[in-house]
Amino acid sequence: MGCNRSCGLLTVAIIGAVLAILGGILIPVGNHFVEKTIKKESVIENGTTAYKSWIVPGSPVYRQFWFFDVQNPGDVMANGSAPILLQKGPYTYKMRYKPKENITELEDGTVSYLQPNIIIFQPDMSVGSENDTITTVNLAVVAAPALFTSGLVQALMDIWMKSSKSYFLQTRTVKEILWGYEDPFLKKIPMVKVNTVVGVFYPYNETYDGPYRIYSGKDDISKKGIILTYNNSRTLTYWKSYCGMVNGTDGSSFPPFVSKDQILRFFSSDICRSVYGTFDNEQTVKDILLYRFIIPPSAFASPLTNPDNICYCTDKEISENCTISGIMDISSCKQGKPVYITLPHFLYGSKQLFKNIEGMKPNVEEHKIFLEVEPITGFVMHFAKRLQINLYVRPNSKITPLKKVNDSFVFPVLWLNETAIIGDEEAELFRSKVTSKIELLRLIQILLIAIGSVMFLGFLIAFCICRRKSSK
Repeated sequence: MGCNRSCGLLTVAIIGAVLAILGGILIPVGNHFVEKTIKKESVIENGTTAYKSWIVPGSPVYRQFWFFDVQNPGDVMANGSAPILLQKGPYTYKMRYKPKENITELEDGTVSYLQPNIIIFQPDMSVGSENDTITTVNLAVVAAPALFTSGLVQALMDIWMKSSKSYFLQTRTVKEILWGYEDPFLKKIPMVKVNTVVGVFYPYNETYDGPYRIYSGKDDISKKGIILTYNNSRTLTYWKSYCGMVNGTDGSSFPPFVSKDQILRFFSSDICRSVYGTFDNEQTVKDILLYRFIIPPSAFASPLTNPDNICYCTDKEISENCTISGIMDISSCKQGKPVYITLPHFLYGSKQLFKNIEGMKPNVEEHKIFLEVEPITGFVMHFAKRLQINLYVRPNSKITPLKKVNDSFVFPVLWLNETAIIGDEEAELFRSKVTSKIELLRLIQILLIAIGSVMFLGFLIAFCICRRKSSK
C-alpha cells in the first residue's frame, strides 16, 4: 500500500516536472517559431503579407487640409496690421490608393519603385466644397522678390503687379490654392519664360515621388524597408553634412521586433529631410497593442537646444543667428521660393514666430506627429503626419503690395494632417494570423508551467505529510 502511494506520488511528480520543463522548453522554441514566421512574412517580396500592404496600403490614407483665412484683409493691406487668421477645414482628400509602379526586385536584396502622386476630393469628409474661398497671402507676389533680387527686375515686377491688380493678399478657392491656378501677375512677365501656374502643391496630381530604392529584408530582416537611395542618390543636396543623409524607411513600416528604446528614423519627401521618432506610450487599437512614437520637439529645435540641427540652419538672418526653434527653411528644395515648414499653429515654436500674427492656437494632442507601430511585425497601423506650410514675407520698398509690410514674418497658409488607421477587416486578419497564434502559444506555455508546477508542489506536500505520518 505504501509502495503504491509512493509510486503514485512519484508518478505525479515526474509528470508535473515534465510538463513544467516542456512549458519552459516551449518558450525559446515558440519564440524561435514566431521569429522565423514574422521574418518570412515581413520581407518585401512577392507573396508575403508585407508585400501586399506595401504595394497598396490596406487602409485608406487621407490628407486633411486646414486653411488660415484672413479676417481683416483691408487693414492688413492698407495699414500693415497683423493678419487675424481663422482656421477653416478640414478639406479632405484620399491618396495613395494606386499601387506603386516600376517595381524592380534587384539581386542585391533591394527593391526600386515609383510612388504615384494622385489625390481625390472627399466631400463627405469635408466642411465644404473645393470651390470654397480663402483669403490668404498672394503666393506669386511674396515669392517673386525672393526669386529675383535685382532692383531693376523688382521695379519691373512692380509695374506688372499693378497692371494685373495683384495685391499682398488674394482670395482663391481651396482647389486653386492647393493644386494650382494661372497667376495674372506672372502672365504679364514678357522677357523670360515663366511657369504662370502657382499652387502650394503644384504640380502634384499624376506626378511621381522617387524613384526609391529600399532593402527588401530578404538578406537582412533588420534592414527591411530602409531606403538605400532616393532619386538615385544617398544624399540630398539641400543640406550640408549629415543633414543631407536619407535615413530610415518611408514611415509606412519598420523592421520587425521594435523595442521601446529604439529611435525610429524615416524620410519625408514633403519636408525634404529625414526625421525621427521616440517612444511615447502604449496604445491599443482594435485589440492590437501598438507602440506610439512621436516626433520630439528636439527634431525641429534650434541648434542652441539641439546642436545636431546646425546644418538645417541655412539663413542666419531669418533664424536670428540659428536661435529660433520650431521652423525649417525648405526654400532650397522648393526652387528658391520662401517656403518654411513648422508644426501646425507653430507648435514647439519660439515666441518670435507668433509676432505679427494673430489666431495661432497650438495644441499638443491635435498638432503633434505620431506613428503607432505594431512591435512584433514593425507595421505602422495608425499615424498622423501633421505639417504647416508658411511663406516668409519681407518688406520691400520697390514692390507696392509689400510696402505696407512693417516687419519680416512667417505667414501661415495652411496645415495638413496625413493620416490612416488600420481597417476592421485588416485588424481582424492580423489578429487571426499573428496576435491570436502568439497569444495561444504563450497561453499553452503558461498552462504547462503552471500545471506542472502545481503537480510537483502537490507531490512535495504529500511526500512531507507521508513522511511525517510514517515517523510517528
